[in-house]
Amino acid sequence: MEDNPLLCQEGEVLPIFIFDPTILEPLSKNDRRVSFIFNALVHLKSALRTRGLDLAIFYGKPADVFGWLLQNSSYHDVCASGDYDAYALERDCEISHLIEFTYLHDTYIFKPDEVLKKDKTPYQVFTPFYNCAKTLFTPEHMDECIPCRQSLIDFDYTLMHRIDKNTHTTYPVCLESIGFEPQTLTPHHTMTPQQKLTEFASKLAAYAHDRDYMIKEATSYLSTDLRFGTLSIRAVLRWLTQQKKSGTDTEPFFRQLIFRDFYAMLLYHFPHLATQNFRYRFEGIPNDDYFKAFCTARTGVPIVDAGVQELLETGEMHNRVRMICASFFTKNLLLPWQWGEQFFAQHLNDYDAASNILSWQWSAGTGVDPQPYFRIFNPYTQSEKFDKEGRYIHKHLDGNKDQYPMPIVDHKESSKKALEYFKSSL
Repeated sequence: MEDNPLLCQEGEVLPIFIFDPTILEPLSKNDRRVSFIFNALVHLKSALRTRGLDLAIFYGKPADVFGWLLQNSSYHDVCASGDYDAYALERDCEISHLIEFTYLHDTYIFKPDEVLKKDKTPYQVFTPFYNCAKTLFTPEHMDECIPCRQSLIDFDYTLMHRIDKNTHTTYPVCLESIGFEPQTLTPHHTMTPQQKLTEFASKLAAYAHDRDYMIKEATSYLSTDLRFGTLSIRAVLRWLTQQKKSGTDTEPFFRQLIFRDFYAMLLYHFPHLATQNFRYRFEGIPNDDYFKAFCTARTGVPIVDAGVQELLETGEMHNRVRMICASFFTKNLLLPWQWGEQFFAQHLNDYDAASNILSWQWSAGTGVDPQPYFRIFNPYTQSEKFDKEGRYIHKHLDGNKDQYPMPIVDHKESSKKALEYFKSSL
């Protein structure tokens, strides 16, 4: 409700949200993200009613939904904000052929073609992108969207509308109506974004140092809110400005927000990155046994298994642990990065296609701005450095040592094998 450009479009409006089967059908019926989204929609419906508005909820392919709406009434324009991934762009293009489409820039700080090199080509290295972004960043990038006068189009907002081609049926507004089961969410996903910002304020000064230590919970926990639009990126920037005025060093966190833009920009300009390497031709070596061991937290490497166990149980994984796991997956196990990316995509609450894909390519050494192929994280020294007392490992792993497996690979030997493999593939 706060700082939403959709509420700045004056006139008669039909606010809608579409549950898209193209996105939902591959998911398990106990996917936590769908519960998070549904809870946010229920809250949004209630909040909109305080302004004399409401939210119509649909289930169906977007083209079918808009086709049905246009058959039954007259609309001039559809306004939406969204992603830059290939499916989103294709979907929006399809809708634009049915009705005038107004794209509202809302998801990221910069537009995808805003931070470019002098020759108007996209940056491929983060640091120059970051330096350029800082010179282009203005107060206008933080402008708050102030709601204007809107009146609600007459519609049945009390039921969920299911559209299948031209067939319209209605169901109660509940998760079961779209085939999902309500899930218990973690405390961080039941907090409001404002509560998270308030809690993060006391951690921000030490963020640059503490964020790598798994047990400290020194991060913002805002990634899911930014991913699903329950918090405006501009609101975060305004909050950061206030923190900076009070004397707090906000640069390290601001840098992470720019990284988010950088990855989105790369996927926009190089859509093939979703599945293909940007550089180098090595593709990994498929091994179903290794993959199963990784996905079930049974690799015998405690920090890796603790991270996967956290992911399976909560849908969350500490960022430092994500890097350790991805390095182990692509370098020590030599598995295709695409396998790991899909596994994370299946479970991460804050799954963002651009951030996840480009982070996996960074770890694998195949991306636009990659970690060098010869840099292989040692999971044991990483654990010793960032979880010295083993508290993170103890928190997420079963304490029965008799049942814990031996490592499926030796770090030193597998690292040597990886380097030989990479060199032979270059």
